[in-house]
Amino acid sequence: MTAFFDGIPAIRYEGPESENPFAYRWYDADRLVLGKRMEDHLRFAVAYWHSFCWPGGDPFGGQTFERPWFGETMEMARLKADVAFEMFDLLGVPFFCFHDRDAVPEGATLAESNRNLQEIAEVFARKMETSKTRLLWGTANLFSHRRYMAGAATNPDPDVFAYAAGQVKACMDVTHQLGGQNYVLWGGREGYETLLNTDLKHELDQMGRFLSMVVEYKHKIGFPGTILIEPKPQEPTKHQYDYDVATVYGFLKAYGLENEVKVNIEVGHAVLAGHSFEHEVALASALGIFGSIDMNRNDYQSGWDTDQFPMNVPEVALALYYILKAGGFTTGGLNFDAKLRRQSLDAADLIHGHIGGMDTCARGLLAAAELMEKGDLSDAVAKRYAGWQAPEAAAMLKGERTLEEIAARVEREGIDPRPVSGRQEYLENLVNRRL
Repeated sequence: MTAFFDGIPAIRYEGPESENPFAYRWYDADRLVLGKRMEDHLRFAVAYWHSFCWPGGDPFGGQTFERPWFGETMEMARLKADVAFEMFDLLGVPFFCFHDRDAVPEGATLAESNRNLQEIAEVFARKMETSKTRLLWGTANLFSHRRYMAGAATNPDPDVFAYAAGQVKACMDVTHQLGGQNYVLWGGREGYETLLNTDLKHELDQMGRFLSMVVEYKHKIGFPGTILIEPKPQEPTKHQYDYDVATVYGFLKAYGLENEVKVNIEVGHAVLAGHSFEHEVALASALGIFGSIDMNRNDYQSGWDTDQFPMNVPEVALALYYILKAGGFTTGGLNFDAKLRRQSLDAADLIHGHIGGMDTCARGLLAAAELMEKGDLSDAVAKRYAGWQAPEAAAMLKGERTLEEIAARVEREGIDPRPVSGRQEYLENLVNRRL
């Protein structure tokens, strides 16, 4: 045991009336919701990078955090793993997620970096023998090192493409070895700053080939998890090729990967793309590519990704409603891609951030479940589209009527439709009653 969390007890559920700052008020892991344990619905994960690697900087100032494991040595990496699993156990979370460069320092060569990663994977495996926490997903950091300043898979230098391929292979191997349930590709710099020096079509073809190789390797090694892409519109790159769910789907269709790859949706990225969180979830579900969630919230007054812990119950509830409607998570979960504010220096702040996020999601789940059980929202939507159940309407949708035939029927029958209320205010009130 390290001394980092000294004095902080294991976090237990105490109910909504509890005033204990080290207790869950809403997250009751064993509570049955729609016939399933709350823990199994939400599948929480701690993000290794923000919780244990982030130094507390922002675009205008540097490090504010001082952690005993900060340092580019394997000794510090092992200490960081010790602290991480202590926190996982205190919170009782079922999963964690990591980038390769979060877990270990980069070596002088790719081979050395991969040896470092394998060494810490063996540390993780030993810790998982005595912890309930498992690996939700792993990913490779293909954006921080200066070699990736012009992208990884989309880099104009084929040697960078090749280096990135070697890095991803090693991280996929470790993710598979540790029983990870997904593998994520976040293209932090897969895009362009200016078209003046960019062959856009060539870079898209590179990215398509890179992702195809990842899928091929997944099947070769027998990795049973899901390959995920995390959409993001900008920051750091001016325009990224995985801008939002719709853009990712178009990319996957173009390269024949729509049945192989799904999306890991982040709340903050949805906001930066000009969408609501629930829009991105509902669209991914409609397109059949919903996979997992990076749970956080964005500051609506800032133009960058602030990665705050979720505290907006209505926003979370609506997203969880659409996740439940789609059948819930399979291999995915709710990963807290959230970091402390740079003035929150204490070990207790890490615990409080996760308690608040988990309680927010639990309250959102209960509201979403009530919406599902009552059925009045889905009934209202079904009623709005009920006309499409009529034989003639169904024939139009199935392609059994031509444009000319439809136009002739409108004239023949004197069809003169009248607008019908969308009842938005009523439905908003209905949702609020469940919150």
